[in-house]
Amino acid sequence: MRQIVAAGNWKMNMTPSETKALISELAPLVKDAKNKVIVCPTAVCLPAAVEAAKGTNILVGAQNMYFEDKGAFTGEISADMLLDLGIKYVILGHSERRQYFAETDETVNKKVLKAFEKGLTPIICVGESLEQREQGVTADLVRMQVKIALLGVTADQAKNTIIAYEPIWAIGTGKTATTEQAEEVCKTIRDCVCELYDCATAEAITIQYGGSVNAKNSAELFAQENIDGGLVGGASLKAADFSVIANS
Repeated sequence: MRQIVAAGNWKMNMTPSETKALISELAPLVKDAKNKVIVCPTAVCLPAAVEAAKGTNILVGAQNMYFEDKGAFTGEISADMLLDLGIKYVILGHSERRQYFAETDETVNKKVLKAFEKGLTPIICVGESLEQREQGVTADLVRMQVKIALLGVTADQAKNTIIAYEPIWAIGTGKTATTEQAEEVCKTIRDCVCELYDCATAEAITIQYGGSVNAKNSAELFAQENIDGGLVGGASLKAADFSVIANS
């Protein structure tokens, strides 16, 4: 059975002191969660998050990393820097990174390969815009994103990958894909992985839904056959709401 993973993408929110406070508030609310619980604060808050999460079942992930080990890359963060802090997970290819910081499918693939080389678990984001959905190319686009992201990734590595389907039109808008829409695309992703590797690999891979996941819709979404949890934005900044999602 695939484990349900509830991951909170805090985006550019929370100071280090606020990070400690939120994790301290969240920890007792999710201590009995059967699902895996991950919080992903901004880079400057990672040390505070790791410290606050010690002794709890809360895991800490980063929101991004670069594909080089070191060098003249002002403002970037390497995998080794994350590992030294005790980070286990890293979000890669989020639509906001693609939209605002010119990330491409190819750079996402480079980051995925570096993450696996270093022993980090990538949370790979894929998804379509509203225009692309209306043009009927959602499946084609998502399959292309998955295929390029996983270029050079072995079957064993793929089994330990988390793929987050996030329709861009549902991120931070309050709009949510219907349960049927989310399940349909997550199944498309799993079928694509089966074609790339084999069906055992496809059955092992974790596929999340992201896009205005909240305390009211998480249980229904997570109950779907091909949805293994969620990558949660705004709701993950509220301990009470995120705890409901984590326990869904």
